[in-house]
Amino acid sequence: MLRRRRRESGDQPSPDEESRTDDQPPVQDTGGPWDISDDYPETERIDCGSLLIPVREGFDVQINVAEEEGAWVAVVHGESGMQLQAFAAPRSGGLWDEVRHEIAANIAESGGSCQDSDGPAGTELHAQVPAGDESGQPGQLQPVRFLGFDGPRWFLRGVISGPAATDASIGVPFDDLFADVVVVRGDYPAPPREQLEIRLPEEARQALEAQMAQENGGWDLPDPFTRGPEITETR
Repeated sequence: MLRRRRRESGDQPSPDEESRTDDQPPVQDTGGPWDISDDYPETERIDCGSLLIPVREGFDVQINVAEEEGAWVAVVHGESGMQLQAFAAPRSGGLWDEVRHEIAANIAESGGSCQDSDGPAGTELHAQVPAGDESGQPGQLQPVRFLGFDGPRWFLRGVISGPAATDASIGVPFDDLFADVVVVRGDYPAPPREQLEIRLPEEARQALEAQMAQENGGWDLPDPFTRGPEITETR
């Protein structure tokens, strides 16, 4: 039985707990995100290769593939969503600081704005990002939260969009889910920033293959760099 890490009764509360007011929703103190070698809390999770995604009622788990962005896990609830990706990182850590400054510079160049903010997982980036319209031209600014966490030889990034990016009551469940993700780094060598493998859960892969076989009369899979179909796990 895996056990949840608990703060001992004599430990002091964190700065987030001290500053939180009664009208703010509580954030679950899980101690994550987790490495596969950690003594992480036991709960149902969806195996997406390098990421084990906790199951939450009302949340859909999707895997998307695009040529430029690579593969990512999207967790969707209502009109909000969170994109999750894990990357190889140096043993010394600190990759999130580098990536955060690069993201901020790119957003500023594109006409958006952003600022650092303290969050449950540490420093995060609150941004206003230009959203492209149907013609591909920059449209109105959209709020986005960038989360980052440095683990042992890996780095986890989360991107929250929709109402959860600005409304704390909607965002807390996404924060809790991010903190309960388990990262499977693997022992193979990989350069820093190389994305760790995202793959379909076995049941979803078999269902997709069966669907493709029925529709196409064969087992040819689609181009992996063509988006869709999306595989959704609803719990």
